[in-house]
Amino acid sequence: MLSLSQIKKNTQVLEFIRRTEITLQAVRYSEHGLRHSNLVADRARSIAQVIGLKENEQELCAIAGFCHDMGNFLGRTQHHYWGALLFHQVFCSQDIKDVSIVMQAIANHDKETEMKFSNPVSAVVVLADKSDVHRSRVGKKSIAEIQADIHSRVNFGATYSKIRVDKQKKRITLVLKIDKKVVPIIEYFEIFTDRMLYCRQAAEYLGYRFGLIINQVELL
Repeated sequence: MLSLSQIKKNTQVLEFIRRTEITLQAVRYSEHGLRHSNLVADRARSIAQVIGLKENEQELCAIAGFCHDMGNFLGRTQHHYWGALLFHQVFCSQDIKDVSIVMQAIANHDKETEMKFSNPVSAVVVLADKSDVHRSRVGKKSIAEIQADIHSRVNFGATYSKIRVDKQKKRITLVLKIDKKVVPIIEYFEIFTDRMLYCRQAAEYLGYRFGLIINQVELL
């Protein structure tokens, strides 16, 4: 059985993630390196545990969360497909059922995908990934650079980002704190509305409702 500890020791995966971080830094994009990979893996496992997925599915959620962005160094637009193919290339000798589920979760994590959810691992990874909005993703940019780019402004303005799962109420909620001195909240919706809709689809597939709370105000 594939394990996250095994994946984290794989030199090819680590190099793909390292190369992705370098590549996206070069185009001044938000952070997609090990910090993001580890956070998404941890959140994916946590969500999977709370909603009651089987132990093997929890592990696959964490693995897909860790690897989901590693194809970015080959191209941003189709990075989810590149990442899925790279995962197969590295782990094709492993159990094909597990490998195919992770591949599908990686391919499905981007909101531009044409696929519909057909397994819970994919849905969990979407929620874990899209909930990572935080100033730590901005990287080493000057204030002028941050203010010039809406993605940087929104991420830098987000001082708190957590995803909460209430199994009893069947509700998954993204809780954010946004510093309005840095960015008006409306700008969050300018760039993240599609992602929030995708999170709602993911939550609904899992049998949950998706909610959004910003600065203690329930918006969804």
